[in-house]
Amino acid sequence: MTNIIQEQIEYYRARANEYDEWFYRIGRYDRGTEINQAWFNEVAVLKRELHQVGVVENILELACGTGIWTQELVKLGKKVTALDASLEMIEINRNKLDNTNIEYRQVDLFAWEPEAEYDLVFFSFWLSHVPPALLNSFLTKVYQSVRIGGKAFIIDSRFEQTSTAKNHILDKNGNICINRKLNDGREFNILKIFYQPEQLQEHLLQVGFQADVKVTDKYFIYATGIKAEEKKKPR
Repeated sequence: MTNIIQEQIEYYRARANEYDEWFYRIGRYDRGTEINQAWFNEVAVLKRELHQVGVVENILELACGTGIWTQELVKLGKKVTALDASLEMIEINRNKLDNTNIEYRQVDLFAWEPEAEYDLVFFSFWLSHVPPALLNSFLTKVYQSVRIGGKAFIIDSRFEQTSTAKNHILDKNGNICINRKLNDGREFNILKIFYQPEQLQEHLLQVGFQADVKVTDKYFIYATGIKAEEKKKPR
């Protein structure tokens, strides 16, 4: 599993300059006007739900990438701390947003340990890349990073073939290791896990969150976790 985690990190470093093509439906990800519009309509739902959080002091963004969601978070938080394993992603994010209210840190999230508590901890399209064996420990660290009364907000993918590139095939057999190609033809193996709402709800409840998990019509699953109080340790 260590090898695929490292390969996954290398993939996102190599993909940094073309990552936005996926989100904005460009090139290999362009599925035509009607399907593209359905995607953007569902993105608008996610943005509305995120902005329901309201204005807060401090936000932590895990796997911040190229700034697609960082640009939304700076509208909500007076300070955003943005973490990513890829310096290439961070530099694109920094140059794109050019905002002094964002603090960037290069951090391997599989080795990350919480250092502070935040009003909001946010991550998008990252949970699906966490190995199942590490999921509980990762979500526990997320819980520890949220202040009492604060929230976690999570966005990820549903299983839908038109969400990915035209030359990618989603495995219907439940294989969590999948092949991904770059524009230049290089190929990588990464982890991709598609959660059902009840699964994600249970995982969030297990670590202590009060959780509300929803889906959009086709493409996305998203969740809000509220930290009402410190999780009591078993005696």
